[in-house]
Amino acid sequence: MKIALIAFDQFTDLDLFLPWDLLNRVRLLGRKADWEVKILGTQIYHTSVSGLSIPTTASIEEANQADAVLFASGHGVQSLLQDQVYLERFNLNPKTQLIGAMCSGVLILGALGLLTNRKATTYPTAREKLASYGVKVVRESFVIQENIATAAGCLAGVELVDWVIRSLVDELTAREVLATVQPMLEEELINDPIDRGRENSLFISC
Repeated sequence: MKIALIAFDQFTDLDLFLPWDLLNRVRLLGRKADWEVKILGTQIYHTSVSGLSIPTTASIEEANQADAVLFASGHGVQSLLQDQVYLERFNLNPKTQLIGAMCSGVLILGALGLLTNRKATTYPTAREKLASYGVKVVRESFVIQENIATAAGCLAGVELVDWVIRSLVDELTAREVLATVQPMLEEELINDPIDRGRENSLFISC
């Protein structure tokens, strides 16, 4: 299974790193031997809105063959919406791929024509622009329309990740991955016989 995370200059850090971390836990938990998560972009490095530069794994064209494709958000989205050459590099197929985005990244799905006449959500400041693509914009944190999912707010990315794992692996794996990062009381960490007996290091070095 190949999972593609789309990055670009001026991306929002959390919208890329949150799914990157959580999705990689599927492999670390040993649930899917062929599970591979890649960060794709148009350059060797992309710099986030906070100034952090990160390497990309491959070019965005690899997204066209991925099992799941997730778009990050950020200030950089606005220039990409005007870049027809950039948009034409994507040839995504919602019949055979899971396609998702969060916050302003949803606008890219709109520009690609993937959300026309569909229900979708996005960050409040991007709702008007999203509607201009013929999208039925709703005020919800997370929306699934067949194989396309949209999330509003950085932490709604957890729901996006949950959807991908449930769809490509199973519900149990999704629950276990999210359990590794859920807040818990100190006494739970010490006294819970299940967690105390786990050998997987994810439960030790969250």
